Amino acid sequence: MITSKVIANGILRALAVIVAVFILVMFLYKIQSVLIYLFIALIVSMIASPVIRFLKTKLKFPHVVAVVTTLFLFICLMAGFIMLFVPLIITQGENLSLLDTAKLEQDVTDLIAQVNGYFSDYDINTEQLVKEADLTSKLNFNFIPDFINSLLNILSGFGIGLGSVLFITFFFLKDQKAMDTGFRKLISDAHEEKILNSLRKIDNLLSRYFIGLILQITVLFILYLIVLLIFGVQNAVIIAFLTALLNIIPYIGPLIATVLVIVLTMLGLMGPETQGEMLSTTLYVVIGYSIAQIIDNNVSTPLIFSNSVKSHPLEIFLVILASGFVFGILGMIIAVPLYTAIKVVAKEFFPQNTIVRMLTKDL
Repeated sequence: MITSKVIANGILRALAVIVAVFILVMFLYKIQSVLIYLFIALIVSMIASPVIRFLKTKLKFPHVVAVVTTLFLFICLMAGFIMLFVPLIITQGENLSLLDTAKLEQDVTDLIAQVNGYFSDYDINTEQLVKEADLTSKLNFNFIPDFINSLLNILSGFGIGLGSVLFITFFFLKDQKAMDTGFRKLISDAHEEKILNSLRKIDNLLSRYFIGLILQITVLFILYLIVLLIFGVQNAVIIAFLTALLNIIPYIGPLIATVLVIVLTMLGLMGPETQGEMLSTTLYVVIGYSIAQIIDNNVSTPLIFSNSVKSHPLEIFLVILASGFVFGILGMIIAVPLYTAIKVVAKEFFPQNTIVRMLTKDL
């Protein structure tokens, strides 16, 4: 017989669980940067492991020396990647110095006149719409110091993050065997097989996912490069590589890449001989980028998500969206790998659960 005391105890236990879950979620939210550093360090460790094995087996490097050498190579690659943008920055600075502001103003005026003429054919008064929007009173340049402060914060945060990831990665690689032994001691014999199976499946799925992601970026790089070369954009290789790399950020990355290529294309055509073609060429480049993005959205991305992580596109979209709201852009980047790992663990430990069976039927 259920008494009021039993009901009260059940309610209290439920409330205690809810409070505990809430506290755990808030704690994870507060340390999200640390979790992201750990996750990135884990990925770098997975990538670095084959290099370390090669240095130890083929070149007979001691373990610590192999780890330090591998991390040094990664730092050199990153520095080389950053140095790629030096010619781009120098070129765009030179183009800005050659800018004919009067000609640019005339081009923009002509474009506005064409737009007004187009809409007037459909009885749409664009001038009245602009006045009603009262845009001039809302425009100010207060964003400039805010932008500079934000940029400085991003650079300082990147420096801290890079140092943290390198430090964590070094000890992940250096003490890999000790950590593996300690981890095996922590898990009980009853769950050891399930945990090890989960780790093997996660490693396999994530390896396929990252390989697919590299293929996606490569395909986009080639498509973007073709578009930029056709229209004679300066520094086409660097711009194509940078904008392709931005597609690592789901959904938002292509938008940022489009805005970036618009700015860089216009800056590259600000010379006296090419300034008249700036607007038309930029429009053609944007159309080319849009076509490349359509190809990626309908071919590359579905193949990566369906074949590598065995998840439905709608399922992936909702996971990325939720991660973006909670953890921001970095959350969107790590959403798919983290969700895949959770699904593998759930299938291994709760195979009879209806929801788990539904979500992991293809794993």
